[in-house]
Amino acid sequence: MTTPDWFSFRSGIDEYEREARELDTALHNGDERARWKFKWMHSRFRGRMVSEVKPETLDLDDARQVVAGEHSFDNWDDLAAFADAVKSDGPVTRFEETVEAVVSGDVDTLRRMLSDDPGLVRARSARRHGATLLHYVGANGVEGYRQRTPPNAVEVAKVLLEAGAEPDAPADMYETKCTTMGLLVSSAHPAEAGLQGALADTLLDHGAALQGQGYNWQSDLTTALTFGYMETAEIFARRGAAIDLPAAAGLGRTADVERLLPHADSRSRHIALGLAAQLGHVDVVRLLLDAGEDPNRYNAEGFHSHATPLHHAVSGNHFEVVKLLLDRGARLDTRDTVYDATPLGWAIYNERPEIADYLRSRGAT
Repeated sequence: MTTPDWFSFRSGIDEYEREARELDTALHNGDERARWKFKWMHSRFRGRMVSEVKPETLDLDDARQVVAGEHSFDNWDDLAAFADAVKSDGPVTRFEETVEAVVSGDVDTLRRMLSDDPGLVRARSARRHGATLLHYVGANGVEGYRQRTPPNAVEVAKVLLEAGAEPDAPADMYETKCTTMGLLVSSAHPAEAGLQGALADTLLDHGAALQGQGYNWQSDLTTALTFGYMETAEIFARRGAAIDLPAAAGLGRTADVERLLPHADSRSRHIALGLAAQLGHVDVVRLLLDAGEDPNRYNAEGFHSHATPLHHAVSGNHFEVVKLLLDRGARLDTRDTVYDATPLGWAIYNERPEIADYLRSRGAT
């Protein structure tokens, strides 16, 4: 289930209704993608597993709630009000048109619109996140179909920043306040485009804080590590970001971990083990286990807490970490809280045949 080909931000409420009806039909026809949409976007299933999405308990109004959420509105009435607002050439429409220029990399149109209306650069979306234009460069937390990184995204960012965009302006995503940087360093789109690091440098060059508001209020360095973006994390380290125990563990800096470990609090140690296991730093994992960290705890809140260090080591294909965790008592039968799968299930899903065979040799079934 993806955004329909006919969709435009100028769509009328009848077209959103059509989308909701198609989603409702797909759900009741057993479409697994539709079930996942409900799991992620319906308020009833926040924090629950997809197996709890029961089509027989859901109706068209529920599908409307999901569609509203996908388009970044709290409810159907707010979506209807937006659809009405974009019928005319007012501030809502002008903002949306400028967003299209940002996400498509249309720099000429972007410059023209900012010249015609300089206030746009600090304007806010009418959608629930209240994003600025710059937030869309982060390709995260906004409407799914707009989470994309054009090849000239760095130029787009510079146009906005040089026109007066606030690099650390917060918006409401993921139930917290997020800056563009916090969104950027947790997004696959700029990373896959090979532009995440360059965009981070651009934001920093224009005054973004090294440790601003971000994903779950983590530092941007730690957020980058949490999502596996080592090169981007190293940029923050080179530019002077603070290196605490979780950051040192995620960066694989064994000497720093040895120095910081004796004075670190319980939560920092918990986070550190999860990051080191996820990123494959076997010597750091050993240090933390020697210090008494439990290999069977789910990762700390805000750090892929739905699974254990073993799950994440399996997913990352870190064989030596997997072996070490099992030697230190990691359980093979623990299930994650999103997909309800064991580490062996993760190995199979992520196509890690060597690790899957090893887990079986240790008793996994």
